[in-house]
Amino acid sequence: MRKIPSPDVVFPNEYGTSCFLKNVITAPNIFVGDYTYYDDPLDPEAFEKKNVLFNWPEFGDKLVIGKFCSIASGVTFLMGSANHRMSSVSTYPFHVFGGIWAERTPPHLTQLPFKGDTVVGNDVWLGRECVVMPGVTIGDGAIVAACSVVAKDVEPYTIVGGNPARLIRKRFSQELIELLLRLRWWDFPPEKLADFLPVLCCEDLESVQDAIRNLLDA
Repeated sequence: MRKIPSPDVVFPNEYGTSCFLKNVITAPNIFVGDYTYYDDPLDPEAFEKKNVLFNWPEFGDKLVIGKFCSIASGVTFLMGSANHRMSSVSTYPFHVFGGIWAERTPPHLTQLPFKGDTVVGNDVWLGRECVVMPGVTIGDGAIVAACSVVAKDVEPYTIVGGNPARLIRKRFSQELIELLLRLRWWDFPPEKLADFLPVLCCEDLESVQDAIRNLLDA
């Protein structure tokens, strides 16, 4: 029996800086897939507290992160309640400070713009100190450069960077991207994935494309 890493441990190796996030999440509106890790030399287990900001589940939005994502130190997700009311003359949150202000203003959360869920696909690499804004979708296989601010959706298998993040380039040919999206290797059973790893780590993309096509056509 081959030893396959378990997705159900907090620290998967001896370094103690990377943790599999799904095992340390407690918020009811944060969902993380198998093998997605957060790397931080100080306290990777504190991701939910330090890196998911303004998370009030009662607001109604969710953070959904897929499988096999690599999240570098300092990556921050801003949830929807980080916003301010923009439909009136003042953006100031009078209601939250109580007293007569609360009596004369609508409940704070009801006035905030609702951007929807924040969704990160599978096999996404989020570079160090990048910020993901509320309601953004980042597609499978995408890469976000360090210190970027992601304010708009990111297409699968593209590289983006900057503030705001803009397209740098596609990672692969459109044909290979479409094959990868059909393949969905992150859903492979553990034994099948172990056998397929040489293909996933091969730098000869033509042979990778052929291998994926043969597997899909089998």
